[in-house]
Amino acid sequence: MPPATLEVSDAVVQCLVREQRPDLGDRPLARVANGWDNATFRLGDDLAVRLPRREEAVSLILHEQRYLPGIARRSPVSVPVPIHAGRPTSDFPWPWSIVPWVPGAAAADVGPADRGPAAEGLADFLLSLHVPAETGVPVNPFRGVPLSDRASAVLERLTDRGRYPQAAALSAVWAQACAAEAWDGPAMMLHGDLHPGNILLADSGALAGVIDFGDVGAGDPAVDLAVGWLMFDGGARERFMETFGAAVKRDTWMRARGWALILSTAMLSNSDDNPRMFAVGEFGIRQILEG
Repeated sequence: MPPATLEVSDAVVQCLVREQRPDLGDRPLARVANGWDNATFRLGDDLAVRLPRREEAVSLILHEQRYLPGIARRSPVSVPVPIHAGRPTSDFPWPWSIVPWVPGAAAADVGPADRGPAAEGLADFLLSLHVPAETGVPVNPFRGVPLSDRASAVLERLTDRGRYPQAAALSAVWAQACAAEAWDGPAMMLHGDLHPGNILLADSGALAGVIDFGDVGAGDPAVDLAVGWLMFDGGARERFMETFGAAVKRDTWMRARGWALILSTAMLSNSDDNPRMFAVGEFGIRQILEG
């Protein structure tokens, strides 16, 4: 995991909340996540504080503050729309957010069979999300771009035959994906980082919410559809795909499988210190090879 540019302490977060939202300053605070880009603290029972831990992630917080309100108006499930846009201070030099705490179990922490009931709900969420992006929505150079832009990274990872003994078969999958027709529609609104760690499930297994919109942007919706391989086994993935009907063409699903390969290899090659994400990558590789 990338090192933090700035380590965020509980005391600094408590001070930020008390200074800028004194009405929330007496709530208990506890660190709950330390991701690649952001640190997250739970604030009482129903709120969370989200702060960048790397300078590169500062723009991601601003993107969430800018675009999540519009996404929330369309979404059939909960998303963490900021209720407070935090200002930089002498103790913390970057913007930050207070957001609702979205309840649910992360799909990365349950077995594949327990994820299956979320298939149709996740498809419905993506149908609500994937609308033409307005002017000015950022284009992430690593997500939603043509597959050819990511080819060198994928092919370099696959040279690690110890980590990828199935490299020949995976290279064939990659070639098939790159042979699909390129996206020729308008740039669509994207989550950009849709994987089981950012998908929350209710007790029933149904979709409860989607979190971590730092990579929100515009581009080819195939990058988000890759979640079909990262999240579901064959039967549930078939239901996920069928829910889209004619809204998604065969070539888009082929590119989505290519994106699943990009994301799965990124997790396997860079998560030796994160067993949770390593397991998501392993699962994705198995599903890609199955179909």
